[in-house]
Amino acid sequence: MSIEIANESGVDVNSDTILAVARHALDEMGVNPLAELSILLVDVEYMTELNHRWMDGDGPTDVLAFPMDEGSVDHGPGEGGGEPALLGDIVLCPEVAAKQAATAGHATIDELALLTVHGTLHLLGYDHAEPEEEAEMFGLQARLLESWRK
Repeated sequence: MSIEIANESGVDVNSDTILAVARHALDEMGVNPLAELSILLVDVEYMTELNHRWMDGDGPTDVLAFPMDEGSVDHGPGEGGGEPALLGDIVLCPEVAAKQAATAGHATIDELALLTVHGTLHLLGYDHAEPEEEAEMFGLQARLLESWRK
């Protein structure tokens, strides 16, 4: 699994933890081990710009996921023989994650791990627009985080 991470947020973050949780989620989801993923950590100003440009949102958000062509995702040997895919990009904002972590009563790195798994699931086609989708995605997210922590 090729996972590139770039921290342009100006915040000191344990990149190894983010890489490990992303790798765990992709492995558990049966994604082709030759697949590629990019993770970018950005500051509040840039996340605000991205959120406005791509999601029509106001202010910064915690995570954005930019999947590549969804039809190209190769989930592994169970699917027909596609080429290993470039999954897409996950963009995280550590400053927003820190505020959410404080509200939730856990460490910022735990929030970033949750957001990394959340973004990874979006890249794999999961969504939470409808109640049934939300239940499935958030249940899977919780199971992946639990198995990673063990």
